[in-house]
Amino acid sequence: MVNKTRRISTVGSVAAVLLLAAGCGSSDNGAARTTNSVQPAGAGKALGGAYDTGYGAGGYGAGAAGAGSGSDLGSGSGKAASAGQLSVRDIASVGGVVTDSAGMALYRFDKDTAQPPKSNCDGDCATVWPAVPADDASAAAGIDAALIGSVDRTDGSKQLTLGGWPVYRYAKDTKAGEAKGEGVGGTWHALAPDGKKAVDKKQKSDGNAGSGNGMEMGAGAAGMNMKSGAELSVADNEKLGKILVDGQWRTLYRFDKDSAWPMKFGCLGACLDTWKPAAAIDKAKAEGISGKLVGSVKRPDGSEQLTIDCWPVYTFTGDTEPGQANGHNKQGLWFAVTAEGKKVPPTA
Repeated sequence: MVNKTRRISTVGSVAAVLLLAAGCGSSDNGAARTTNSVQPAGAGKALGGAYDTGYGAGGYGAGAAGAGSGSDLGSGSGKAASAGQLSVRDIASVGGVVTDSAGMALYRFDKDTAQPPKSNCDGDCATVWPAVPADDASAAAGIDAALIGSVDRTDGSKQLTLGGWPVYRYAKDTKAGEAKGEGVGGTWHALAPDGKKAVDKKQKSDGNAGSGNGMEMGAGAAGMNMKSGAELSVADNEKLGKILVDGQWRTLYRFDKDSAWPMKFGCLGACLDTWKPAAAIDKAKAEGISGKLVGSVKRPDGSEQLTIDCWPVYTFTGDTEPGQANGHNKQGLWFAVTAEGKKVPPTA
């Protein structure tokens, strides 16, 4: 009798857990459902040997792998070489990026704060994203020296800030001109000269250089009529039909190796260098799609990723202009997403 009672109790506990996570079910059964944030199944477990602490393959990078002898990133101590003279370098698809004296891209972290300056990247995070010391930093043409400052880290060292934002390098950038850290985890971004995100300034610049409609029309971008402030909308792609795009008119994709139920991630580690998790949005700022299909999921690094019909969605670094959909049917695994939350067929 005691054993029977325990079995009933155990079943009840399991059922309760499933009900808590039941906001997202099988994504292709056509049923409407809410989109609760769900911790991905398998979080904290080894995934193909790449996942470790949550700061590794899950979005802060793939450990310190790639930090070769020429990268000046230290030896896992979380500290980096001094920046020297900061300059601005144009990097394709990212824009004008602040680099150190060796030409290495510098980054900011959305979970930090600029007013007041505060770093929230320590421990394993700081191994993958080494903090740039504040000493010996100077500004070249294009960077206002008044924006350069410092912030005290938890270990007592002083970290360089730009426009108030703590400054980092990325361990997987191994040569000048790379910006592999752009968009990692949806929270890491290459720095613009004023401390803002370089990619945002590029998008704004491209839009101002367009044809008077607020954006530069890329291949397949015809029919993109998003209202100002929309963070998710539907675009008429000349080849794929009506597909979802983010607030910067970038095509959104889903990955067949992810799972909507149970919600799991198949894109980790080096995958995130090419496919950037789309940041979660306010569903009130979505247009052309039912709010019931818009949700979010917590990635292993703690960042919130946008989900459509319970599937995590991404942008593709191979799309360099608004409206492009070069990632569709990549490897037979990546697909643009329809306004109904389904994947666009491979033959579209």
